[in-house]
Amino acid sequence: MSQSQRSRKANMSKLSASLKALVNAPFSRPGPLPAPGQVHDLFQSIARDASKRNLGVNSWLAISTATAFTLNSPDSLPVLHRVASAEQNGAGVKTAEYMREVGLKCISFNGIPRSINCLNAFYASLPKDITSQLYTVPSRKPTTQTLDAGLARGRGLWDSVYRPFEDKLYEKLALSHPDLPAYILSHHYAGLLSDPPAAERGELASVGRIHTSMVAISCLRAQTGVGPQVLSHVFGLRKAIEDESFRADRDGETEENVKWLASDEGSEWILNTIDKIVEVMGGSTFAPAGREAKL
Repeated sequence: MSQSQRSRKANMSKLSASLKALVNAPFSRPGPLPAPGQVHDLFQSIARDASKRNLGVNSWLAISTATAFTLNSPDSLPVLHRVASAEQNGAGVKTAEYMREVGLKCISFNGIPRSINCLNAFYASLPKDITSQLYTVPSRKPTTQTLDAGLARGRGLWDSVYRPFEDKLYEKLALSHPDLPAYILSHHYAGLLSDPPAAERGELASVGRIHTSMVAISCLRAQTGVGPQVLSHVFGLRKAIEDESFRADRDGETEENVKWLASDEGSEWILNTIDKIVEVMGGSTFAPAGREAKL
């Protein structure tokens, strides 16, 4: 290798100061959203409000976790974990497992990077007596034995959320790109959003049919700019009542509570709770107000 080639290779392993500055330009919001000072009071207020409505912890925890992941606010997660654990009599491991599962499912609505950031930071924030007890065996590793069952399970969730337009939506998405519905169905609804059966899941937490729809609503609402998808998943929550798929896993809620969550009043509570979190945390990071830079 010549001297000039070695020099070029060395230069490729470094970034100029101007390029580094551009990558980390303030207008691009390169870092996570810091937790506001009142975040503890915020989560306690949401917990009290849910308790007054006789809702289980996981209902408001699913909303709060998904919204924090969407806003890319990892510093809010240990605070949320402490509040939710206290509401469950110190069940720190159980709460952490549930939050991790919600965060994983956020990938389908927010993309991978924010879930990576938040899951990594959340794990690092937990005390060793909790991390040492977290489940470590993957439950979604595809095998020849599980793929067909997973696809059937994913198609069942797809049909439940979008019925009676499940086939029409599939065909419409295929017009945009022939692989789009196949990818969404096989990799998201089958591979991620539908829970693996208990035998494959082991001790991993389950975010069932009801709370998965609530996670979708939370992510999409907090993003802003995707009103049609928010509306679609509000209806998707109701479809779980219509087809009675909620009976297989009520996510720790009573039947009365599940039906209330899917009602007009319940859905308004879900949206208002999300909006309250977004407001306190300073607004959506998916749609920044503008770029303040010389072009």
